[in-house]
Amino acid sequence: MLKQRRMAADQVAAGLFDAEAAIDAALNKTAALTAVIPAARAGAGLSALFGQDALERLSETIAALAQARRGIVETHKELAVVKTQIGLGAVVMGGDDGDKPPQNNITAEAANIRPLRRGSVAA
Repeated sequence: MLKQRRMAADQVAAGLFDAEAAIDAALNKTAALTAVIPAARAGAGLSALFGQDALERLSETIAALAQARRGIVETHKELAVVKTQIGLGAVVMGGDDGDKPPQNNITAEAANIRPLRRGSVAA
């Protein structure tokens, strides 16, 4: 019985970690797009009017993704309670060494995001 609960918990944990990584990746990519639009507009010498509606939709999208992230974080907390309720409170979920499974490591380079230096402006 414990083995079946552990297997079920491992499946849920893997799905949870994947969902968390997907939301973070979506946030990263959407933020990167939001940064590209004004720079591209300025680089093309276009008025600030161009792309404004798109930027507003992106802002709404980022807010929705942030809310989704809050939801998945709360789900993580609730599942930690369930883990204890089913007798797996002392069990560490994730890899064999107790670490969480590898994430889709989204680095600034992978997302084509350049960190700004203090006082610099994105180009």
